[in-house]
Amino acid sequence: MQIIKLKVRSDAEGKVIFQVPQDLANQELEMAVIYQPVAQTSPIQPPESLGWPAGFFEQTAGCLADEPLVRYDQGEYELREDIE
Repeated sequence: MQIIKLKVRSDAEGKVIFQVPQDLANQELEMAVIYQPVAQTSPIQPPESLGWPAGFFEQTAGCLADEPLVRYDQGEYELREDIE
């Protein structure tokens, strides 16, 4: 048994089209459908109401555009024993 998890929207008639992977074509399948309505998201809140200082994103957006970011050598990785 394998589980395929999708987020879909039903149409005005309550229909949902479910397409299985191609390797399952022309086979008899037993399926179980479990549904849960998705909670509606709240309206977008201003950053200040989430604890950010006023104008923070406007002041900092693009501030590193002229400075090249460098990723330095990460060194050797520690070799660990395989988990059995």
